[in-house]
Amino acid sequence: MAILLSLLSAWAYGTSDFLGGIFSKRVPPWQIAVVGQSSSGVLSIAAALIVGGSPTTHDLAYGALAGLGGGFGAAFLYRGLSTARMSVVAPLSGVGTALIPVAVGLATGERPSSLTLLGVILAFPAIVLISRVSDDSPAHRSGVLDGVLAGIGFGLLFTCLGQVGEDGGLYPLAMSQITSILSIIVTAIVLRQSWIPRERAAWKATMMGPLGAVAQGAFLYATQHGLLSVVSVISSLYPASTVLLAAVVLRERVQRWQGVGLLAAAVAVALVAAG
Repeated sequence: MAILLSLLSAWAYGTSDFLGGIFSKRVPPWQIAVVGQSSSGVLSIAAALIVGGSPTTHDLAYGALAGLGGGFGAAFLYRGLSTARMSVVAPLSGVGTALIPVAVGLATGERPSSLTLLGVILAFPAIVLISRVSDDSPAHRSGVLDGVLAGIGFGLLFTCLGQVGEDGGLYPLAMSQITSILSIIVTAIVLRQSWIPRERAAWKATMMGPLGAVAQGAFLYATQHGLLSVVSVISSLYPASTVLLAAVVLRERVQRWQGVGLLAAAVAVALVAAG
């Protein structure tokens, strides 16, 4: 169950990021991030009220911290996607997204099986291969920085969501979405960027809301059925769907080594599932 939920999370994240990259090429990425996260927040609050739950202060606090990391990550991810190749920024963000929660999970006593651990280890070079491109342009270098910053933010998001208890329902997730909006706004203000969605095109990002809510919700439930160090790695393979969509829809060329990375990612998932 945890693997299936992780794969669902990866697919939803990757598809949402693809749409975010498309919209951010026409509208300032900070506006896209605010609208997208707000849309996810509304859906998450509605789902939390329906599902119910008894969250503790601990659960809500980690939900809030997760949102701060997620908002920071989303802002820089969309900024990078708006200026650089999608097949550069998204995979780089995936490395940090996986590395931080894996380190935390192992440090706190998680011990995956040998086969599962092999799959986890294989996932990292898979992400690196997917992200490898022959491009040293200013846009590429800027995209690298944004991808790294996004990975740090998403890594904190995954790590904190993994600390939420099962009895909390979806309230911590709703809290995460609310604080993520605040995180994006504060980051935009510090960098003196336009974040108020004044342009009509920015509101297209509302269609990202269901994807974002599904992605985080699936990840939250996956951590409650499996190890954080395993679930986070599978969910961090979301760049694969972004790269494939970019190749099919935008005709971005998938390099040979990226194809090897995609194959390695598939093998990694199979090893984790078998373990």
